[in-house]
Amino acid sequence: MDAASSSCSSTPASESSITYYDFLNKMRNLASLDLVRSIKSFIVSFSFYTANPENDGQRVQEFFSTMEAAIIDHPLWAGAANEEVDCAMEGLEKYVMTKLFSRTFAASPEDVKIDREIYEKIQLLQTFLRPEHLDIPKILQNEAAWLLAEKELLKINAFKAPREKLLCIMSCCRVINNLLLNASISENHALGGADDFLPVLIYVTIKANPPQLHSNLKFIQLYRRQAKLISEAAYYFTNLVSAKSFIVDLTAKSISMDEIEFEQSMQAARLANKESQVEPSSRSYEMTDLGAETCPGTSTSMDDRETIMNGTSHYPYMEAEAGELTVKDVEKLLSLYKDVVTKYTSLCSAVRRISESGKVPSVPIFRETNPFFSQVEGKSEGTDLSVDLKGEQNGKQICK
Repeated sequence: MDAASSSCSSTPASESSITYYDFLNKMRNLASLDLVRSIKSFIVSFSFYTANPENDGQRVQEFFSTMEAAIIDHPLWAGAANEEVDCAMEGLEKYVMTKLFSRTFAASPEDVKIDREIYEKIQLLQTFLRPEHLDIPKILQNEAAWLLAEKELLKINAFKAPREKLLCIMSCCRVINNLLLNASISENHALGGADDFLPVLIYVTIKANPPQLHSNLKFIQLYRRQAKLISEAAYYFTNLVSAKSFIVDLTAKSISMDEIEFEQSMQAARLANKESQVEPSSRSYEMTDLGAETCPGTSTSMDDRETIMNGTSHYPYMEAEAGELTVKDVEKLLSLYKDVVTKYTSLCSAVRRISESGKVPSVPIFRETNPFFSQVEGKSEGTDLSVDLKGEQNGKQICK
C-alpha cells in the first residue's frame, strides 16, 4: 500500500482524489459487483424518501456503517490494514455524497433563510467591526495570516464531499493556531487556548463571510462519518460552530463597543448596503429594456457580444439575489421561466428523436462487466462522476 493510501485521513483536499481513484479502481473489479449493487440501490432509493435533513443524515450514517462492515469482510480487502479500509470508506463517502449533494445540501427553506440572514449580518458587521472590539491583542493582529486563513475558509464551497469541506475548516484553523504559536514564541505571549483562538476565528469568519456558512456546517455534521469527527477535526469544527453562533447572536453586549455606537453603526451599514443594491439593480433593468428593443443587425459592443455568446443576455436575473426582486419582476420571471421550459422540452424531444433514429453514435455503454464509474474531468472537488444506474445509457436519460 502506498503512502498516499496509508495517510488518507490527513491528506489535504487537493490530494484526496488519489484515494478516491483507488476506491473507483476497486469498484471496477468484477468481484465488487455486490458492493456496486448496494451503492446503486442506496443512491436510487434515497430519492424515494421525503426530504428531512436529520432523517437523511441518520440514513446515510447507517449506510456507511453497513458498508464498512461489508468492505471489511469482502475478499477484495482480505488481510487489508485498517488504513486501507479507511481509505475505501473515504472514497465511498465522497462518491455517495457527491451524488446526493443537490438533495442534501441546503435542503430546506429554513436552511436557505438562515444562510442569507447570517451572510447579510456579516456584511453589515464588516463595515465597522475591528479586532479591538473582540479584544484581540495587538500581537495576534496579523493581516497576512488572517488573509491566508480567510482564503482557506472560502474554499469550502468549492467541494461537495463532507471530508473536503471539513479539511478547508481545518486548514483555516491551523493557520490561526500557527499564528498563536508564533506569537507565544516570538512575543513571549502566554497562550490562552480558546480565549485567544476563538476571537481570531470569529474575526476571520467575519472578514471572509463564506456563503452558506450554516448549510456547510450542517452538511458536515450530518454527513461526515461520525467516527471521523473526533480529536483535532472535532475541536476545530466545534470552534467554527461556536463562531457562527456568536455572530448570529452578536450585539453590543457581546463585544467591547458602546450600545448606541453599535446600533448607529449597524443602521449606517444597512443604509449603505441598501443604496449599493438599488443602484446596480436599476442600471441592470435599464440595460435589459434597451436590449429587448435592439433589432437584429444593430451594432453591438464587444462586451455585449461576449454576453450574448455566453448565453446570458436574455436571463438578467442569473446573478440576482432574492432580496433584490420586486413585484414588478414577476411578469418578467414568468416569461423567462416559460422560455426555459419550452427550450428544454424541445431539446428533450430532439434528443429522443436522435436516439431513436440511431444516426448519432450512442453514449458508451457501461455494463456490469465493464468499469462501474464513468469519469469526467470536473471541478476542484476532483471529478464530476456519474453512476450507470441501469447498466446502460441512452439519449432518453439525458432528459430525466
